[in-house]
Amino acid sequence: MTTTQVSTTAAETVAALVARARAAQAVFEGYDQRRVDDVVAGVAWAIYQPDRAKELAELAVRDTGLGRVADKVAKNQRKTMGTLRDLTGAKSVGVISEDPATGITEYAKPVGVVAAVCPSTNPAATPANKTMMALKGRNAVILSPSPKGESTCRLLVEHIHAELDKVGAPRDLVQYVEGASKELTHELMRQADLVVVTGSQRNVRQAYRSGTPAIGVGAGNAPVIIDADADVADAAEKIRRSKTFDYATSCSSENSVHIHADVYRQALNALREQGGYLLTGEEKQRLRAVMWPDGKLSSAVTAQPPDKIAALAGLDAPGAEFFMVEEDGVGPDHPFSGEKLSVVLTVYRFTDLEQALSRIQLLLDHQGAGHSCGIHTRTEEHARLVASRLKVARVLVNQAHCFGTGGSFDNGLGFTLTMGAGTWAGNSISDNLSYRHFLNITRLARVIEPRVPTEEQLWGHYFDSYGR
Repeated sequence: MTTTQVSTTAAETVAALVARARAAQAVFEGYDQRRVDDVVAGVAWAIYQPDRAKELAELAVRDTGLGRVADKVAKNQRKTMGTLRDLTGAKSVGVISEDPATGITEYAKPVGVVAAVCPSTNPAATPANKTMMALKGRNAVILSPSPKGESTCRLLVEHIHAELDKVGAPRDLVQYVEGASKELTHELMRQADLVVVTGSQRNVRQAYRSGTPAIGVGAGNAPVIIDADADVADAAEKIRRSKTFDYATSCSSENSVHIHADVYRQALNALREQGGYLLTGEEKQRLRAVMWPDGKLSSAVTAQPPDKIAALAGLDAPGAEFFMVEEDGVGPDHPFSGEKLSVVLTVYRFTDLEQALSRIQLLLDHQGAGHSCGIHTRTEEHARLVASRLKVARVLVNQAHCFGTGGSFDNGLGFTLTMGAGTWAGNSISDNLSYRHFLNITRLARVIEPRVPTEEQLWGHYFDSYGR
């Protein structure tokens, strides 16, 4: 078969999906807010219902070989509940705001057909999360799973269709690309009205080149600081809980911890008490050879249990929950300074926070630009310094990082599995993906009392400082 024939087949396959999605979306666009919210609630129940959450988690781990079933169950339920909380009561149909002072009334409109590209690391939670947000805006969704995650996506869509049947909504509001491939995914990007990509940076770049409006996210490589006045035991417990969750499939998992010299030994001991195993210099080299055998991160360690990694690297670390390697360098010659997607935590020591932030920025420039950083501290000024200095979209204070960056019940960030990293990472957004990103908004503008400033109001300070 020629390349032209293959491309035509891909184009036709996707065109058929898009045509069905457009027909379903045309019906859905006529729903009022109550019916839309019922549809969204049904999609949430499709993954949250305990038996389904477990079934999807088991299938995901079996077919992708990534993560841990119990943690994926928790993720399927927690992220879904949090997202539904954020969506409940939010206006997304008709008039969504009125401002008498400006005379502006805003009307929400759908964006159309959304192409949602999803990763193998979260083959159920991520597509469900995106689908809920897109449907909140009365859009149709076509999911493009990773090849390893296709079986999980298929089962999720079956559960979603069963819920759509209950509420009398068209099944074609939610579809997925069968036989997932690069060609089909790229074709879907071209034919949809909006592309949202979570996963490989290759797909993010392809989305931005597709000619279709796109939202992509940056790579994670989260650094976390333990300040001199931190509650060290609390920090260690949160880092362990976050770092080991789902064997570090999350892009928000702590990849490095930067510890003040005054509490360095205390923090290492606290991390050991939490199940951390500190490697010797020789063991570090063995682990490096296993993790980057050809200069690229090996899939053999990605999101794998610690005993498997220990066996691969020849580590005698029974009972270890995660591994720690001390480091002082950043960049290509220091691979442990990058994202590892594994239960391996890089440890840095610092004596001055300003200097630590300079090194952390270098680390983020190397990998993880714009994503996030955390700090464990009792000093508000230090938290503010981190936020003001670093080019990141999120700074978490005294939190387990992977549970907080994508929204938490005890912080104000919106629940999501898709986190923009701003122009620092070549992304179009720097906030957490929400239903607002799936709306077109019409603004009705009325005549109001003129608001014409004087020259003095606008240029007074300039004239006083520099003259006319």
